[in-house]
Amino acid sequence: MIYRSDFRGSDLRGPLVRALVISAVLAAGLALSGCNTDEMSLASNAKANKPIPEKLVAEIAAKDMDLQSPMLVRLFKQEAELEVWKQNRSGQFALLKTYPICRWSGDLGPKIKEGDRQAPEGFYNITPAQMNPQSSYYLSFNMGYPNAFDKSLGRTGSQLMVHGDCSSRGCYAMTDEQISDIYALGRESFFGGQRSFQVQAYPFKMTPVNMARHRNNPNMPFWKMIKQGYDHFEVTKQEPKVEFCENKYVFDPAQPANMSRAPVFNASAKCPAYTVTPEIADAVAQKQRADDAKTAELVAKGVAIAARRPDIDGGMNRIFASKLPEASTGLSDPIVPGIESVRAPGTIPPHVNPPKPNLEPSSASLLASASSEEPVVAVTPGTKVASASSEGGFFSNLAKKVGIGGSSGTTASATPASTAATIAAKSKPTPAAKPAVSVAAKPVLTPADATKQASAAPRPPSKPTEQGALLSGAASVVPANSFDTRFSAAK
Repeated sequence: MIYRSDFRGSDLRGPLVRALVISAVLAAGLALSGCNTDEMSLASNAKANKPIPEKLVAEIAAKDMDLQSPMLVRLFKQEAELEVWKQNRSGQFALLKTYPICRWSGDLGPKIKEGDRQAPEGFYNITPAQMNPQSSYYLSFNMGYPNAFDKSLGRTGSQLMVHGDCSSRGCYAMTDEQISDIYALGRESFFGGQRSFQVQAYPFKMTPVNMARHRNNPNMPFWKMIKQGYDHFEVTKQEPKVEFCENKYVFDPAQPANMSRAPVFNASAKCPAYTVTPEIADAVAQKQRADDAKTAELVAKGVAIAARRPDIDGGMNRIFASKLPEASTGLSDPIVPGIESVRAPGTIPPHVNPPKPNLEPSSASLLASASSEEPVVAVTPGTKVASASSEGGFFSNLAKKVGIGGSSGTTASATPASTAATIAAKSKPTPAAKPAVSVAAKPVLTPADATKQASAAPRPPSKPTEQGALLSGAASVVPANSFDTRFSAAK
């Protein structure tokens, strides 16, 4: 029998023994997922067994993390970045490393159907069975799309991966060197006892600047929903528990004190009664109020609306685009001066097909500025643009009550404890008022112009929902299959 503690002993230090155990674990996951393991020589799979580079091991130690501590991944399309977070010795998740994404395909927005080339957005869990050491794209892991939320909306698709080779048809593609690191980090977390690691996929970093710039996008109701999970992670630095009901995501639900049984969630059914820990609910509401106020302020000042370009297929991080002749970043942040001198983190294969140019020359400088910390706004002389940051102090007793420390938060006042009261099954999301839009003339796009531009090539919204509605949102972070079940063949 292989127990969790067995993976931390010195018996795994020998390369041969370690390779054999790793192979047995991976084979168990593949067998349980229906793969034919007879042709898999995992014991000799150098890619899957490759140790984490010494430099990265040193970074892990310097950040007070253990090599086999739990990990979490965040993906951002617009910034074309993949973040790897690991739990430190205080019990919180901290950012270990940010990897530039070499290529992603589709548009900003969730995947809807098979063949739409969309890379998924939402919350997904990666189990050992989803790790693919025999990938055609060096190494990969399956994101698990569609999750129960996606299925409840009738969304279709399969084999959506994070992989190497810098080539994407609905995936998030890294370089081979990058996916080697990420795969190894996930493997070590499984050996540390983590049953699955969470992947959070977003269209962009969910800041007031980005929410203001994309305010007219038909995917905004969906994005507001998953932003709640983003905010839960930001204020607690803990992996949010994710459930779903009534075709929406629900984050960090807990059993009400007056109930004898834990609530049961079903993506297509009515939400059960549940509650959210007061400290978490208050901190999230506090952050959301500050973000909403800043977003409304930016909109009122006329922050430029991001032009929708569904004719462009995905994006590429500026570091990689700067290395390719006449390449564009597509829907990702544009190339900035000096980026050419930054070394590419990995080998760019010769077959890479970068996105086509995404802007007219007259508009390039506008979006480059709008993607920075100082957004472009239509202002009268003398008007100043307020900072979009919403960070500040946050609740001090969270560590004591729920075991999570940290100091990330906002400067907004705390919400009443009633925000964490038991949520009735018939409760519905509270609609948020639309901020008034005040847009001046050139060079800023008006909402009317943006609407006309968007209607010229419409894309289906994630779900017919009133614009601006506050929703809640995804797959449970605790999979139905246990760690022991997944690794049963290794016992």
